[in-house]
Amino acid sequence: MSLYISGLIYLLVLCGFNGQAQDFNHISLENKTYVNDIHSVVLSLTGNQLSKPVIRLNTDDRLHLEFDDLSNESRYLKYTLIHCSHDWKPDGLNQMEYLDGFMEDEITEISYSFNTVTHYTQYELDFPTDMLRITKSGNYILFVYDDTPDNPVLTRRFMVQEPVSVGLTGVVKQASDVNYMFTKQEVDFVVHAGVYDIRNPMMYLHATILQNGRWDNAIYGLRYRSGKPGEYSFDYDNNENAFDGYSEFKTFDLKSLRSNGNRIVSVGYRHGENQAYVVEDLARPFGAYESNSTLKGACFYKNEDFAGENTEDYVQTHFTLRTDFQVRDGDLYVYGGLTDWQIIDDAKLKFNADYNRWETSLFLKQGYYNYHYVYVPKGTRTIDETYIEGSHWETLNEYTILIYLQEEGTVYDKLVGVGTFPLRK
Repeated sequence: MSLYISGLIYLLVLCGFNGQAQDFNHISLENKTYVNDIHSVVLSLTGNQLSKPVIRLNTDDRLHLEFDDLSNESRYLKYTLIHCSHDWKPDGLNQMEYLDGFMEDEITEISYSFNTVTHYTQYELDFPTDMLRITKSGNYILFVYDDTPDNPVLTRRFMVQEPVSVGLTGVVKQASDVNYMFTKQEVDFVVHAGVYDIRNPMMYLHATILQNGRWDNAIYGLRYRSGKPGEYSFDYDNNENAFDGYSEFKTFDLKSLRSNGNRIVSVGYRHGENQAYVVEDLARPFGAYESNSTLKGACFYKNEDFAGENTEDYVQTHFTLRTDFQVRDGDLYVYGGLTDWQIIDDAKLKFNADYNRWETSLFLKQGYYNYHYVYVPKGTRTIDETYIEGSHWETLNEYTILIYLQEEGTVYDKLVGVGTFPLRK
């Protein structure tokens, strides 16, 4: 009888958690941080900070999450995973249908900054684990919360790919449309079914295209345009698969606070914080294409002054932009991986009439950074990356193609193909 009661209690607790965990309406199914003191969030393949968060199902692939907490609060952090449709909407699956083991787990790897002006706690997580295993491919949200799901800390997107993939061939080239051939890039590709029996592909086969791994300008839900048995072409001529090329990203090197890194004018210490000043930028909406070696908008964290873990300090980093035209009916922002590809208040530039330039500052961890300036019209969240930076078809962007398939008899989107293609000049 005691065994029966113990088992019943376990089931009730498990079911109670599942009922609670299935209600995720209070969070966004996107990359988002909900706590102001959380900084420098990275989700990547374990051992490769600049990789895209994609793993293969039923393999030893692991993802690594790390982030800093700049507060002095004590947190009891947990996480769970949420399965999503190909276009990042709730797909109705119960967690027990795509997770094996526990439905949530704790984040127990905690360390502290060493010899830094700004003190922080770093949290790290490698997953999936033996205690929480993934059983289905597709799109996922990593949801981190403090004690209960009612206290969200962050959400991050990642993907799980089927062990056997469709074939994927593609090319990135100058746009076919003569109206955009000097400013846009076109991504054409063909899906080869291989071992997959793709029935009703117009309804169940979808493609997503990412430019430089970012989600803010991704193209979702592309359907094949033409094909023959086992081969599906996504070759459009109406710009459905075209992106603005933009310009190569601006860069700066903040890995050292002892000397000026690339495009850093000066570093120092003032008002109880490290300070750094980036070279003044000039607006270039109509300039010619300029080549530059970049991280395609990303950033990575590193301290070249001291060895050891968690020695990277935080720096109040100052940006200045000069324009030879008036900025009307909108605002300017620093933008890129350093702002998590989001419009944030701290990145908004203010006009300094005394120096006739735009200025702002961001509190950044030591490392190497890419960025752009973007324009957002008043009363909108629409991002215009060409307003300051211009757009060129020659820019060395990289495109990731994700292929999703809902097989007959199933109710979820499998990720059956992933391919990455650079620009072909």
